[in-house]
Amino acid sequence: MTAVLRVLAPGLLTTVQDLGRPGYQSSGIPVGGALDPISLRAANALVGNAPNTGALEVAYFGPTLAVEDGEARLSFVGADAQIEILPDETATSGRRIATMRSVHLHRGEVVRIGSLTRGAVLYIAVEGGFAIAPVLGSVSTYLRGAIGGWQGRALATGDCLPLRRAEPSDRDDCEIVGLDLSPPARYRAIVGPQNDYFSAAAIETFFASDYVVSTGADRMGMRLKGPPLPHVRGFNIISDGIAPGSVQVPGNEQPIVLLADRQTVGGYPKIATVISADLPAISRMPIGAKIRFAPVSLDEAEAARRRLVAHIEELPDKIVPIRQSIGELTPRLFDCNLIGGVVDASAGAAELAELQ
Repeated sequence: MTAVLRVLAPGLLTTVQDLGRPGYQSSGIPVGGALDPISLRAANALVGNAPNTGALEVAYFGPTLAVEDGEARLSFVGADAQIEILPDETATSGRRIATMRSVHLHRGEVVRIGSLTRGAVLYIAVEGGFAIAPVLGSVSTYLRGAIGGWQGRALATGDCLPLRRAEPSDRDDCEIVGLDLSPPARYRAIVGPQNDYFSAAAIETFFASDYVVSTGADRMGMRLKGPPLPHVRGFNIISDGIAPGSVQVPGNEQPIVLLADRQTVGGYPKIATVISADLPAISRMPIGAKIRFAPVSLDEAEAARRRLVAHIEELPDKIVPIRQSIGELTPRLFDCNLIGGVVDASAGAAELAELQ
């Protein structure tokens, strides 16, 4: 028997993602992978998976999933969300749980996830991972290329995702504490590589101004709206390789931060590059969020990267057993025989002795 997650409602954009497929950019295939690899790793750690195990990446509004033909342990890390566990598909309400934790779901139970707040993405990991064949070494979904993940696309109503485990391991559910996903005041970036296509005034404007995440943002790039950044040498260059976090400025003079599904080469000047340590944080930002940048040196970027790696290595140390509330314990109490024996208080001594 194979446990399955059946999709009752897919959410706005729910895809399977891992840490990506490096090594194929020379063939035009981007690395891709999770927009927020920190949250992905934390979600996997909560259910005992390897860091690169594929999970569901939820954008803005979550799916409704039913557990069929088995049991499953799921975890939720990333943006805040309304998460409700329903006893079955016919139920209209259930028990609420928070993010940053795992939960054991029984056969027939349903998890319903509503709107995300304080972030754009949420990760749902399942213990053991999904039984999905990798493409070029990864189960990440590359939407524009229609490869990887579940049939190369976002989830749709009626999809049945097979799990590698028929039932979860026999252990308590856990939560992750002390994981700070709040946005920084400013996102650090290195000037260039085509900063010579912009005046000193334009570069100063870029670092001194507020920009807003526009509705054109997606997994490929985060389009920003704010003060224009005029070019001094035109806006076309000979196409060159695109690094993660590149901030290109096309002819409309509005910056675009290139993210996980970025193109492998591009022909617009890049005024700056967001450092790798800040990419997970900027990728979490929802439409309408305000963003501000700060210039840093290469040495500062390398030091920040080392601190990020150390932070990632500490994630398992932040996982602790959940302290269950009375409400969560009540169903278990009804299943237990808490009374060892019953006596009649009006009985005489002889009768009491017989009962004992």
